[in-house]
Amino acid sequence: MEFRHRCLLAGAATALATGFALTAGWAAEAQGLPVRANQEDISDRADVLSDQPAPIAEIQPERTEPTLAAQATEQGLSGAERVDFILERMTTAEKLGQLHQMAGGRSKNLNSRIDDGEYERIRNGLVGSYLHVAGAEFLGELQQVAIEQSRHGVPLLFAMDVVHGYRTIFPVPLAMGATFDDEIVQESARVAGEEASAAGLHWTFAPMVDIARDPRWGRMVEGAGEEPYLGAVMSAAQVRGFQGDELADGDTILATAKHFGAYGAGIGGRDYNSADISERTLKEVYLPPFHAAAEAGSGSMMVAFNDIAGVPTTANSALLQDLLRGEWGYDGVLLSDWNSVLELINHGVAETRADAGALALTAGVDMEMTSGIYVNDMLERVEGDPALMAALNDSARRVMMAKDRLGLFDDPMAYHDGAREEAVILSDAHREIAREAAHKAMVLLTNDGTLPLSPDTDNVAVIGALADDDWSPLGSWRAQGKPEDVKTVLDGIRDFLPDAKVTYVAGAGTQEAADEKEIRKAVQAAKKADSVILVLGEDYDLSGEARSRSSIDIPAPQLALADAILDTGKPVVIVLMNGRALNLTPISERANAILETWMLGIETGPAVADVLFGEVSPGGKLPVSFPRATGQAPYYMAHNNTGRPADPDLSKDTARYMDLPITPLYAFGHGLSYTEFSYAELVQSAETVAQGGTVALSVDVTNDGDMTADEVVQLYVRDPLALVARPVQELRGFERITLEPGETATVTFTLSPDQLAYVGLDGKWGVEAGRIDYMIGSASDDIRAAGSFEISGSYSTTRPAAAIETASTVDYQQQ
Repeated sequence: MEFRHRCLLAGAATALATGFALTAGWAAEAQGLPVRANQEDISDRADVLSDQPAPIAEIQPERTEPTLAAQATEQGLSGAERVDFILERMTTAEKLGQLHQMAGGRSKNLNSRIDDGEYERIRNGLVGSYLHVAGAEFLGELQQVAIEQSRHGVPLLFAMDVVHGYRTIFPVPLAMGATFDDEIVQESARVAGEEASAAGLHWTFAPMVDIARDPRWGRMVEGAGEEPYLGAVMSAAQVRGFQGDELADGDTILATAKHFGAYGAGIGGRDYNSADISERTLKEVYLPPFHAAAEAGSGSMMVAFNDIAGVPTTANSALLQDLLRGEWGYDGVLLSDWNSVLELINHGVAETRADAGALALTAGVDMEMTSGIYVNDMLERVEGDPALMAALNDSARRVMMAKDRLGLFDDPMAYHDGAREEAVILSDAHREIAREAAHKAMVLLTNDGTLPLSPDTDNVAVIGALADDDWSPLGSWRAQGKPEDVKTVLDGIRDFLPDAKVTYVAGAGTQEAADEKEIRKAVQAAKKADSVILVLGEDYDLSGEARSRSSIDIPAPQLALADAILDTGKPVVIVLMNGRALNLTPISERANAILETWMLGIETGPAVADVLFGEVSPGGKLPVSFPRATGQAPYYMAHNNTGRPADPDLSKDTARYMDLPITPLYAFGHGLSYTEFSYAELVQSAETVAQGGTVALSVDVTNDGDMTADEVVQLYVRDPLALVARPVQELRGFERITLEPGETATVTFTLSPDQLAYVGLDGKWGVEAGRIDYMIGSASDDIRAAGSFEISGSYSTTRPAAAIETASTVDYQQQ
């Protein structure tokens, strides 16, 4: 698509209005919370911005001299040479401008802040990026101003939180973790990248790869769960999906692994809270997914809001410069989180805005999101400090190199084709991928044989407000997802059973106080039905950023409804919708079946119906342990044994709660099927392995049932004797396989000693000689085969063990 200044001068206001009309369907949510709650301060959230576009200042005449970027191109420069040419000729203010990311709107009102002042800011080279913007043609007009009317001609970066889909919304990341399938995760991210790039965006603030071991934390919904190995595999898959094979292809977006540090380790599960953890825990648990993202080529990383042992990540030079830039050799863009540079004052490590900016810039934070300290408060500070000037040059170069890798210097309009935007977004093919992802994400927690329900049933009661909720399936970070795109659970059941009587009763609100009259109506509907489907859990407002909860219980009105329905004595199937591990103890033994569906995106209804009525067998596995009560949290699989390991015998003094069993309600990796799988004996390739060697572990898995189904074969390891206490189990491999009735597949995992490394007493990675135990099974508490091998010698390593992906193969045998 070609853009010229023909629309600017006399037609400028019309052009901007056209841009707003293009995105009008996406720009404002009719109800609910902003997608990114923390990205609008309280006063801003209270402010009602006009939906009408602001007038544009008269566009200046075209430049008479070429921009710096054009001069570089005329001289035949490209890549790093072109960037260096421009950088050497930029003013300090222009360099600081490259490090400034402005909010071009609000998450619920995109583009609303692009006014006269923003056009002048672009012309003066005082902004490098915008977020909360969208629309291929509208953003194309902004880009044209940047590349033709600024002195340097450097393109802008347009960004948005595209976390689990742009308009085609996929299952939330925790649900994608439950697929244990990096291929569908990569494919979903590829779709998101295609749609976002078609809407004019270059950059997403995803994947979130924080390890979450405390379900009180609302942002558990955004990551892949509690295990660093699973998190690392899913992290790399998303980076590959967003960025494609070649970033400059024009249908890709820059990935951002976030939030670098230990954001998921906030004390008490409270969002933004301090993390007080050991260096070993930081390196072994929280950093491997970031290392995997870096190795996959993630173009950027976002630093965490919180501090680790008193040092805010936004100002943590040891973490960002020494480890990330130094030890890991990472050369991508480091981005602050929303206002996190300014918040260094709240942390108590900076007195003034300029102090905060100096700390962040010195630590290596390249681009500052929204608070404007770099561009507004740092000019004199930088020009008076050679060290800060050097840091500024490094950061500006990294930001501009990211733009170069995206191909923006060579083809800045590649992302601004309105026809492609219309054709790509929410296509039938994309919806089909979303439905497949939703199938794979569901986890069957318990089942007495009630599921699958008969497709010939004549009378079904669907109960629970979430069953007809078209907002909650969109989950957290819905980007431009819309409730009208969603097929609800109720929609899916009605479509699947067009000739049956399907009675829907909300029974109780998702959070509001229980209404006894409505509960009685639900009970009557249940009593009259052949099958009862009860939809419970969390609505969209109970999971996500700033949504930490002191209790992980099912909300009281829904629990009251569940008690009443379960008291009817009718067979009840519970469908869960939630963004974290919940306390299911009150219902786990009373329900006939519980299907964990998380928040599955726009294809929720059809996918859930497919599983409920046996078109698809559930095959997902839990990426997090489900505690028996809030007080048991945080509970996670990879805990140390302690000197007094937990024992069910209360007469012994051990590491346990006296009022709860020592196990979780549902363990990591748990998930049932509509069929049964048997595991044959293991075949181990070697008894001893040395540095540089490998050991192959093979097992035959057979589908003993009568329907095609998926099984996730899981590999766990343990180092039983080491210089420091090691976890009782660590995930080190998985393979999701599809088997027809009676079919057998040989699954082989190939391990190297590097994958058993740990952080030693000297704080460095190393492999220790000795025995390693391994376990293969269907869940962490359902081990089907086990063995051990010896590592013959100790040696030093550098890579986080959990970030190294285990090679695996599947050999399907002829029936």
